[in-house]
Amino acid sequence: MKRTLILFWLFSLPILSAVAQDSTTRVGRKGFLKINPATLINELDIYLEQEISDKVSLEFGISGIYTDYPDYVLAKKIDIGQKKPDISTSQFVDGRGLGFRLGARWYLFSRDMKVSRAAGTYFEPILFYKKVFYPNENVTFNNTTYTNTADKNVGGLQLLIGRQFTKDKFIFDPYIGLGIRSKFYRYDTYHYDGNNVSLNDGKMVSILPSVQFGIKVGIKLW
Repeated sequence: MKRTLILFWLFSLPILSAVAQDSTTRVGRKGFLKINPATLINELDIYLEQEISDKVSLEFGISGIYTDYPDYVLAKKIDIGQKKPDISTSQFVDGRGLGFRLGARWYLFSRDMKVSRAAGTYFEPILFYKKVFYPNENVTFNNTTYTNTADKNVGGLQLLIGRQFTKDKFIFDPYIGLGIRSKFYRYDTYHYDGNNVSLNDGKMVSILPSVQFGIKVGIKLW
């Protein structure tokens, strides 16, 4: 996580420099509220972007996670020889959680350009964290009930290139990018081999690159 923070600040330095050099910087500029429809299959992502200069804005995001089924597909169904967490399908499906994002957006071309198709093009490093709680699952072996428990922490960095444009008060924000994320699973899972009950008191760390693409949509608030 420390390396991720260092990378985030390194990629943010040009953005902070742009703010320092921009003599037109003022607080209280445009604000935008957006959602990401591409993630609605498992979570609701809400973003608030606050412009702090003509070239720079900050973007804050919060995620409400109502299922972790996509991670079940990646962890259980796609087999590339990776270690798999000892978490049941129903626990993945019924997983609930909360996430937070912080991005520093640098507009390479002003959004106010009227003619250029590049208007609103930006670069944005994003730091994110998610916590997923899997429901307890009771299993019974030899007339004794045991409880399986699990949770997951996810953190990482995304580097996005996108283009935000407006039509009246509506915002369209398509983007692509690359990232890296770490997943830390913890689980206590009981198993019965026909003779004995055993506890898998496990921890698993997965660090993988990721490809980002999608579109955020929203409205101008002020």
